[in-house]
Amino acid sequence: MTTPSPASATTAPFDFIDLKSQYRRLKPDIDARIQSVLDHGQYIMGPEIAELEARLAAYVGVKHCVGISDGTTALLVALMALGVKAGDEIITTPFTFIATGEMIALLGAKPVFVDIDTATFNLDPAGLEAAITPRTGAIIPVSLYGQCADLTAINEIAARHELPVIEDAAQSFGASHHGRRSGGLSTIGTTSFFPSKPLGCYGDGGACFTDDDALARRMREIRVHGQDRRYHHPVVGLNGRLDTLQAAILLAKLDVFDEEVASRAAIGQRYAQRLTEITGGTAITPILAAGNTSVYAQFTVRVPERDRVSASLKAAGVPTAIHYPIPLHRQPAIAALGPYGSLPHSEAAADEVLSLPMHPYLSDDQIEFVGQALAQALR
Repeated sequence: MTTPSPASATTAPFDFIDLKSQYRRLKPDIDARIQSVLDHGQYIMGPEIAELEARLAAYVGVKHCVGISDGTTALLVALMALGVKAGDEIITTPFTFIATGEMIALLGAKPVFVDIDTATFNLDPAGLEAAITPRTGAIIPVSLYGQCADLTAINEIAARHELPVIEDAAQSFGASHHGRRSGGLSTIGTTSFFPSKPLGCYGDGGACFTDDDALARRMREIRVHGQDRRYHHPVVGLNGRLDTLQAAILLAKLDVFDEEVASRAAIGQRYAQRLTEITGGTAITPILAAGNTSVYAQFTVRVPERDRVSASLKAAGVPTAIHYPIPLHRQPAIAALGPYGSLPHSEAAADEVLSLPMHPYLSDDQIEFVGQALAQALR
């Protein structure tokens, strides 16, 4: 591995997520898939939707995949299919993107928060049982930063209380937990195909996964305005269909997804090892829980003086992001549903996390460059 200094970055732009290299590699297949849709003209619910759903269900290891317009709507469809209603309490993590809490609130339900495991940033099952009340309608663990939450423990607790579990797998599609793939670990799994996700399209996209025939049927109805046949609507639904062009793009990308998942895992391991060596452990690198693999949707470290370090990296030519600076219980739209007390582990993480460039085409030289720049920033 070469050792360039932060002052000698590659002349190519240093991308936080490099979608251009992926497109150059897959251009013939992606272009052909798009052209096929243009030729047949079935832009809504075209044949690519059923093809993609079948392949994704097989990949995850479940009976049903339901293509949805985006990951946020996938959460909403899952909650609606489970019959969540106003006044219900939905237990989730405060350390995630707003969409998780937002969809709960949109249905008139109340988010109830359980603090995170400091090692993985995922919901800590140790605090789960105490949060369950007679009003609890479901549990939504989020599989953050590319690795699954402890679904084994969460499912055991949920089963004792006869509660459904929705895994928010927007960042973990392709990861596994004790040999089972993310999305197929609970009552319903949801994911996102936003362009920056491990499997991303070129716009918005998402999916729901389940082994339950009745839930699958209900989710398929909900995504087309609650329709079970043309102009017959047994339930209230919404317009949540996945776009045919986006399905076509995902089909092309799915052909190399296993290879990219392996690349992400290898890069994540090299990244963690090298950053630990270079920074002397000052930057706390991702910790992989026993039984988990990760797709490293983000490569997120914990650092002291995060904002100063981020500014220093930017000056050195290293792009960064913060996932996430404000926990949900401190977001004004969600805090109004409280009161919520302090959730110290989530609050501390929000002050310290910093996401570094990560994608399956990251080179050893780029990893080294980031590490040297980070060490310099920490000094």
